[in-house]
Amino acid sequence: MVAGLCKGLTNLFNQDLSKFNKLPLVAIPTTAGTGAEVTFVSVITATDGNKFAVFHSKILPDVAILDANLTLGLPPLITAATALDAMVHCIEAYTSRTKKNPISDALAVKGLQLLWQNYRKVMTDGKNIEARSEMLLGSCLAGMAFVNASVAAVHGLSYPLSIRFHVPHGHANALVMAGVFTFNLSAAQQHYAELARAVLPKQTLSLDDTAAATLFIDELKQFLTESGLKTSLRELGIQQTDIDDLATLMINTYARLIVSNPIDMTVDDVKKIYQDVF
Repeated sequence: MVAGLCKGLTNLFNQDLSKFNKLPLVAIPTTAGTGAEVTFVSVITATDGNKFAVFHSKILPDVAILDANLTLGLPPLITAATALDAMVHCIEAYTSRTKKNPISDALAVKGLQLLWQNYRKVMTDGKNIEARSEMLLGSCLAGMAFVNASVAAVHGLSYPLSIRFHVPHGHANALVMAGVFTFNLSAAQQHYAELARAVLPKQTLSLDDTAAATLFIDELKQFLTESGLKTSLRELGIQQTDIDDLATLMINTYARLIVSNPIDMTVDDVKKIYQDVF
């Protein structure tokens, strides 16, 4: 479409896509992952570094093919970053304040279970085709979940890191997820506890909601620690003096993602989450 119109991508954001004919689209993911093969969302990075999201039914692929053989060569760091991104998709869909529904909940829970149960397997043995297949399916279900229920503040805080410092999207999500989920506890503790019981049934058998939700977030922190990914903003070359600008960018540009977050956020809340992972 872009080539046919001979226009830059940013000139198309206000176009009515419904008037354009759609070519057949087959999506074959090579990571597990974004879940983009089953969503009507396209995120485009413009030449100025800003990220734009385009939402339209014509973006939805006609066919999605999940072939785990295409993920066998993923390096461990990319495996980890994309897997944690997919987990965040499940969690944010399940806790969505605005669009959470029984169908997205079912997709999110099953997707998270598949990802959780197979994450360490693929990190230990990247050639484990069975585990890679389950990860790919989990990512696909996660995509179905969030496209119906939305993502939220984890994604909102991750985008400025990607725009300003080129932190890969999944890695950026992984850095801020625990801080955001901890911030959300006052409104989403029960939901985090429910997810904990879905993925850690034995460990949560005798735990109340407070303990189960805390364990859930601690386990996510452990996933990041084990991944080999850098675990602080400082390690990525981000300075203390950058935090104010990052927080302002988040609030000014990605506040739409706070709408789906279990609880509202101010710019000071965002600064604190960045500070805690500095």
